[in-house]
Amino acid sequence: MKIKGLVHFVCAIYLVSVLLGIHGPVHGRLLSLKKPDPENAAATARWLVSQNSWGVLNTISSELGGAPFGNVVSFSDGEPGKGRGIPYFYLTTLDPTARNALKDQRASLTISEHPIGTCGKTDPENPTCAKITLTGKLKLADKDSKETEFAKNALFSKHPEMKDWPKNHNFEFFKLDIENIFLIDWFGGPKPLTVDQYLHTQTIRLHSGISHLTVILPLACL
Repeated sequence: MKIKGLVHFVCAIYLVSVLLGIHGPVHGRLLSLKKPDPENAAATARWLVSQNSWGVLNTISSELGGAPFGNVVSFSDGEPGKGRGIPYFYLTTLDPTARNALKDQRASLTISEHPIGTCGKTDPENPTCAKITLTGKLKLADKDSKETEFAKNALFSKHPEMKDWPKNHNFEFFKLDIENIFLIDWFGGPKPLTVDQYLHTQTIRLHSGISHLTVILPLACL
């Protein structure tokens, strides 16, 4: 019981510290919260994915003899406040990335903290400016399923102009099934983080008379 009480106390302190670091709303993202403690790798990773709207998606090029091919793409892991940590994409085979994935699903998505604006004047390569690479398989989302509906809402809420992209370009919803996570958010090398730890870091929503905000909490706090 003493241990449980201590966990609740630590979680309460964590939550208060997050609330004190709130920034204003950012269009197309969750309400931007203060960057999680670098020691909390799972929270930092989910924060990076939820706060960002684009990254570099790397595939194995079928047209360049198997060379890696990086492409700037838009993504979303869910509607504001409902992110699941899985990146979804809206891609067309008129672009090499989708063509590559349909022949070889191996892919990785690299995201930096720098576009969020919380690195200040720090160089993007500095370890204190967090970055993450999610590696796995780039697959088509299941058509005519709840997943496709989730992907559509996730992407169109963060990237409204996608709704008006040419229908004859045959855009389709893709997702990255994550198999490995590489996270740098401080000095000392990459942080150990399993896919299970990343996916099961939970979020809660707090409501007030003025606005609502999303707070990422460690699983032990729930």
